Amino acid sequence: MSKQYSLSEIATLLGGQVVGDGNTLISRVASLANAHFGDISFINGAKYQKALASCEASAFVLRETDTALTELPKIVVDNPYAYFAKVSTLLNPPATVHLGVASSAVVDATAVIPNSCCIAAQVVIGEQVVLGENVIIGAGCVVENNVTIASNTRLEPNVTIKHHCEIGSNCHIFSGAVIGSDGFGYAEEAGVWLKIPQVGRVIIHNNVDIGANTTIDRGALDNTIIEEGCKLDNLIQIGHNCIIGAHTVIAGCTGIAGSAKIGKHCKIGGAAMILGHLEITDHVTISPGSMITRSLLVADTYTALMPFQAHKEWLTTAAKIRHLEDMATKIKQLEKDIALLKSS
Repeated sequence: MSKQYSLSEIATLLGGQVVGDGNTLISRVASLANAHFGDISFINGAKYQKALASCEASAFVLRETDTALTELPKIVVDNPYAYFAKVSTLLNPPATVHLGVASSAVVDATAVIPNSCCIAAQVVIGEQVVLGENVIIGAGCVVENNVTIASNTRLEPNVTIKHHCEIGSNCHIFSGAVIGSDGFGYAEEAGVWLKIPQVGRVIIHNNVDIGANTTIDRGALDNTIIEEGCKLDNLIQIGHNCIIGAHTVIAGCTGIAGSAKIGKHCKIGGAAMILGHLEITDHVTISPGSMITRSLLVADTYTALMPFQAHKEWLTTAAKIRHLEDMATKIKQLEKDIALLKSS
């Protein structure tokens, strides 16, 4: 059971204007469909009016333009969705951790671990590792030699941080993520693939979230860099030498090939594919499932997908697409012929 706050207390802590009974107690956040007494829900526009009519929440977060939608107590803000995230964080603080090093952890004698850190069971920490204050390392994590992790960063259970990587402060890395594994680099000689040593690092700046089972490869020569405030979903692959610009968000199952450079404040939809050595400028949005095969140098929304069809129909469509250039040439010639006929 989360702690209770009155609407007035919430507004004092997080901002916003209370309309109605500020003493209304809130203990949970909930959707409009499943809210009950003691819950708070958010409204992000008048389109939710029908759901609001049957909602049992005790209070709501909404915009000033939507205040007339309900007579119940409310907090009026400019961005209800972002405010709701803050309320949820307030009502659902992280679980309490036990400071110190678990007896089953294996920690090299050269590692620097402040007393404010939590090192859980079965963790392995290598040589010359340096942790900042209040770092939490979940059960079963492996932190290899010469890694630095700055203050207030949390690794959920079974994260692997490979050697010489740097993790900034206030980062959150979820279970199964692998940071700093070798990039996919091979050179062919006489029909045989020779592995290219990957001697770069992964540098992760402050306030970055990395989802479960996401992998970020170390650079071949230069570093792979994830800049300030990036948010990465689960099951993302980021190849060696990539640079992901500050505050970019990337949804699950996206693949970014080596040496791609993504700008700041980009939004990349799930299952998008971005080829290597491309440059994507700031403030670009890429639709889910899109294959990006060339650099995007103008901020815009880009989509590269076809509506699904039955397989036989898709084969017919694909065959026609292959002949589009010929068809366009024929159409241009017909237009010229028609123009000549009209002129004569």
